[in-house]
Amino acid sequence: MNTTSQAKIQSFFHDDTNTFSYVVSDPHSSECAIIDSVLDYDAASASTSTTHADQMIDYILSKKLSVQWILETHVHADHLSAAQYLKQKLGGKVAMSAKIGIVQETFSKIFHLDIKQINATQHFDYLFADGEAFEIGSLSAYNIPTPGHTPACLSYVIGDAVFVGDTLFMPDYGTARCDFPKGSAEQLFDSVQRLYQLPDTTRIFLCHDYLPKSRQNFKCQTNIQAQKTENIHIQADTEKSTFIEMRTQRDATLSMPRLILPAIQINMVAGHFPEPEENGQRYLKLPLNYF
Repeated sequence: MNTTSQAKIQSFFHDDTNTFSYVVSDPHSSECAIIDSVLDYDAASASTSTTHADQMIDYILSKKLSVQWILETHVHADHLSAAQYLKQKLGGKVAMSAKIGIVQETFSKIFHLDIKQINATQHFDYLFADGEAFEIGSLSAYNIPTPGHTPACLSYVIGDAVFVGDTLFMPDYGTARCDFPKGSAEQLFDSVQRLYQLPDTTRIFLCHDYLPKSRQNFKCQTNIQAQKTENIHIQADTEKSTFIEMRTQRDATLSMPRLILPAIQINMVAGHFPEPEENGQRYLKLPLNYF
């Protein structure tokens, strides 16, 4: 197991949802992991396509890589996961936090889904315990639990890099919202403190960039030192009460993500679509006037 080698990281930007997906590969073998994949979704027609995922497939095949893991940092509310499509094409284990059960129980009530049926079939291939170590080829990796945005958020430390999902954005954009069901600004503060304990040179790879007016180019990479000294929401010396007040006030002004209703239903079951009904058609639910 190699604890010092840098992972080779290739990013893929999805313009429609401002999402970065990654292929993380071991430079000493053909093993790789996919992180936070995206399935294209047209909301007007409720139709899916695989343009973005196919770009990742083309890259993986061109580099002759073997997919070991398909990792989710959390149950995304702003895009649909392509995990099942990628698994079908490339193999690999679809994995995320063992705390997914909290998300499934919470949103099963909101969408009036059968939680007993969901619990009877584990849709993810592997669920990580908090802090659990794993490998990508010869690369050593482990997760840091980073709840707050959702209760099942994980950040993946792979070599000298950490993939933080929605916990942090670029320093000039701040931090994730915490107003989804079971979200917590207090927990998010504590989660960021865990990340800030990593070495200052640790590379941070983000799930989103929303391009503030002060910047012209999308970015997916920063580092711990930059976040600790420059993040507009939470620096190394930010008081917890100050952060909670800021985050709570800011979240109260935000509208729901455009794709939250389809995304949660798909993503909380590892990217699986609902089972077809008697007419052979699959359906998603819309809880009217809930959010």
